[in-house]
Amino acid sequence: MQIAYLCADRGVPVLGDKGASVHTREFVSALARLGHEVTVFCARQGAGNPPPPGARLIEIAPDESADEIETQAALLGLDGHKRDRVLNRELGKLAYDRKLPTRVLAALDRAAVHPDILYERYALFHRAGGSVAKTLGIPHLLEVNAPLAEEQERFRDLRLKIQAQTTETEILSGCDHIIAVSEAIRAHALTAGAEPERVTVVPNGVDIERFQGETNAQGVRARYGLAGRSVIGFVGSLKPWHGLDFLLDAFDDIRAARPDAALLVVGDGPERERLADRVAQANLSRHVIFTGRVAHHEVPDYMAAMDITVAPYMPHEGFYFSPLKVVESMAAGRPVVAPRLGQLTELVADGTTGILYPPGDLRAFVSAVVGLLMYPQRRLAMAEAASVGARELGGWMRAARQVIAIAQALRIAESCR
Repeated sequence: MQIAYLCADRGVPVLGDKGASVHTREFVSALARLGHEVTVFCARQGAGNPPPPGARLIEIAPDESADEIETQAALLGLDGHKRDRVLNRELGKLAYDRKLPTRVLAALDRAAVHPDILYERYALFHRAGGSVAKTLGIPHLLEVNAPLAEEQERFRDLRLKIQAQTTETEILSGCDHIIAVSEAIRAHALTAGAEPERVTVVPNGVDIERFQGETNAQGVRARYGLAGRSVIGFVGSLKPWHGLDFLLDAFDDIRAARPDAALLVVGDGPERERLADRVAQANLSRHVIFTGRVAHHEVPDYMAAMDITVAPYMPHEGFYFSPLKVVESMAAGRPVVAPRLGQLTELVADGTTGILYPPGDLRAFVSAVVGLLMYPQRRLAMAEAASVGARELGGWMRAARQVIAIAQALRIAESCR
């Protein structure tokens, strides 16, 4: 099939390192490996990693000019003196979405691409994918990774709440099929008006060969002075919901039991500077290492340098994440210590491929980590089981096949109307 893939979220640079970027590239690559022709339209191409093999990448950059923002503000009846940076950013997204269908259709014409389906990664304030699919008369599949309006309001700032919620409800109830990354996201889609038969859960995958191939663990350990130490690893974008303060609280108790322990924090994000300051003030800089940005193709080397990995999410009602780093840790053969939340209970076999603890229970978390560091034989047995478990969960090809089966069924149903 000819597949048009739309990612209108400027916060997801397709060639970047964050989990959403990895998800996009790996999924598109899997579609291409299955023999489909994929054209990716994105708001931001980014840099740092190679493009998905076999796919065409077209950047349609947002127009955030003052004129565009003023036009959108006028459409909503907003006065300039009442606006701030956050509101202007949201107006920019609405202005981008207003012209995006025309720009995507024009780009398709220039590229001589006639898609059979449109697959869209859901982005806040955006409904362009549905408009493009309707114009072309093709099925519209929507991938939903988070309840974005709720997430934006809870963790960041949201001014145009009504517009965000209205758009979210419209697109979730109006697309042909929703690909939800977790059961919690499926429940969210149903609440927004999607019929159960239009929502399928497709969890994140992993590139098994990449994470189970040859790595340079010793090189990473030498680079950061970790030779001979017990290394606890965290991989991810450093955001408020990742529980890094909880992890640093626990690390004091972990070091009391294992003075040789080191914490390797791989990734970058909005919390990095504050967390690094906290570590420096506690004189822990020799023991807690922040690597900063690491290209995704190098992550297997870093995971191989770890003895265990942690995913210390805090208690979260309706936990909706499908944590990419957990599946990648398992594929790398690293036991994962994670809270008993949402999809984590399906990914991690407690006591076999990792350890699950009550969310927010510091003592239980410390006990799990120290126990794995103290008993290497148990840790190695879990490592082998985690590697096998990751293979059984399946890679991105599994996810791509599920989506293609749905798309083909939609095309057949359309042709029978």
